[in-house]
Amino acid sequence: MPYLGAHMSIAGGIHLAFDRLHQIRGNALQIFTTNHRRWLPAKLDARKIELYRSRWEESGRIPVAAHAIYLINLAARDELIVSMSIAALALELKRCADIGIPYLIMHPGSHVGKGIEAGLIHLVNNLDRAIESSGVESVCVLIENTAGQGSNLGSSFEEINFILLNSRFGNTMGVCFDTSHGFAAGYDISSEEAYDLTMSKFDKEVGIRRLRFFHLNDSKRELGSRVDRHEHIGKGKIGLNGFRLLLNDSRFSDHPMVLETPKGKDLKEDKENMRILSELRNL
Repeated sequence: MPYLGAHMSIAGGIHLAFDRLHQIRGNALQIFTTNHRRWLPAKLDARKIELYRSRWEESGRIPVAAHAIYLINLAARDELIVSMSIAALALELKRCADIGIPYLIMHPGSHVGKGIEAGLIHLVNNLDRAIESSGVESVCVLIENTAGQGSNLGSSFEEINFILLNSRFGNTMGVCFDTSHGFAAGYDISSEEAYDLTMSKFDKEVGIRRLRFFHLNDSKRELGSRVDRHEHIGKGKIGLNGFRLLLNDSRFSDHPMVLETPKGKDLKEDKENMRILSELRNL
């Protein structure tokens, strides 16, 4: 069965994310390793890393991914933003390697007027520069599909495939599929027919084997809206059936799947979403 969990806060220390995950009975985790809206990360000392690794061992070595900070845009026109993005991504990779996190999920970025083709070429070149300068080989970069809002890249399977095919490190990379983003970009999973068609398209354009991680989010907006608005499981336009189909797809029986839905500090929303997902499994 898929590993189920959520993105959790690292307030008070990265190791405390495991305590929060335990509250919702999850066994898959996503975190930021630092403040996701700042270029300069907080210092990671040896004690914090030791605490994290201890909690990870206690968890049974569950699958964990880090999400890169939102400021990174490797396809930007502004060369200062590009240089800062390259440095930030390289540092994120080093932090993941130091902590012991095997996956780093990143948004492809926005072409901000360059056009899709030029933006993708720029993105790939800068992505390669970041990975090369990091010197890290133990962390797998996962490209997250986007909703296609504005000039965001990576909303189509063809664009994701371009990144993986043209990067010098493409063979070591994978994909994180966000259900809400996919739905907003026009990839329907709400019915069995639609689900099969979407997964067939992905397999043809990218390859099912490239899927390593999932973000489980319903969508507030309609199919093809190109608007990124996450909703609680079964409360949005995708509906329960889409998640039932994904959870029971034998191709993803050992894949990590995490919630990125709105929640408060008491995590009651996560607990309810986890309850629903658990019931949908094996239905």
